[in-house]
Amino acid sequence: LKMFSLGSWLPELPGLAWGWALLDALLQGLVGACAVSVLCSLLKVYLYIQCVNNPERQAEKEAIAARRPLLEPLHVLVLTGVLALVGSRVAALVVLEFSLRAVSTILSLGKGAHSSQLYLLCQYSLGCGVSCGLSFLLEGAPHRSWNLALAAGLAGLLALPARRRPRHVCALYELHSRARYCGVCILLLASGHAIPRLLRDALAVAFAVADLAAVELINRDFLSAGEAVRFWTPLTICYTLLVVYMQEESRQSTGRGLVLRTVVVRMGGLFILLLTVGRWSDILHVFVSLLGELWCLLRSGVLLESCWKQ
Repeated sequence: LKMFSLGSWLPELPGLAWGWALLDALLQGLVGACAVSVLCSLLKVYLYIQCVNNPERQAEKEAIAARRPLLEPLHVLVLTGVLALVGSRVAALVVLEFSLRAVSTILSLGKGAHSSQLYLLCQYSLGCGVSCGLSFLLEGAPHRSWNLALAAGLAGLLALPARRRPRHVCALYELHSRARYCGVCILLLASGHAIPRLLRDALAVAFAVADLAAVELINRDFLSAGEAVRFWTPLTICYTLLVVYMQEESRQSTGRGLVLRTVVVRMGGLFILLLTVGRWSDILHVFVSLLGELWCLLRSGVLLESCWKQ
């Protein structure tokens, strides 16, 4: 089977191995960025439909429908680079932290408008989760690069139609839904309210796989149970305190300022934790993760504003 592997035809050179590792990281990042793109596209469609059905939210509807043709490709490109740079260890910690925060938020707030906001806040964590899952599932695979290329191709086939859907809906949904002309718009008119439930189920599966992969990726670095305990004990305490703090903050204030403060506090806590039990490369990856979180939140600012006004 090695005769079908491109890497087997090339000489064994250190630089070549580094190049294949970089290619794998970029492909993993691309798959994660495509997953985030699909999530944002579906949420944009859902929030736009909610605004159409409410005459008091016309300003929000116009803000959501504003055309930004270069922003989406730029977002995918930047997020691909960020996810490629973040190491699997820090990505795994980001996934576990968000999973704990999501469970706490769902238990304390229940269902409702807050779910849409939680979906927007999980963008970067979802990208990290997809990257962790691919790292774990393809670890040691004989044709890892080809498998990642196939995954990136399939992710692109899902992301491109999903990206076109908001443009169609924002331009023609009102006309088509009244005239019963377009099958897609009629389907959204009948079942558009089910988009959050669809996202909830898909994200639950994605983060369940990502959490298992994250725990395994972290534990493989420990040579003994004692080392694992010395890492997991402060990590559990740190994450518990962060969740309690963020729940208290969310009760006292809302808005963009709260979200940005929460990101800084979370990454600051992770930075301090890794100063004591991590590696120097982990510290760099925390700063990269901070940039990724801020980029995702700034890019979806209009959608977050719409969620807060619901």
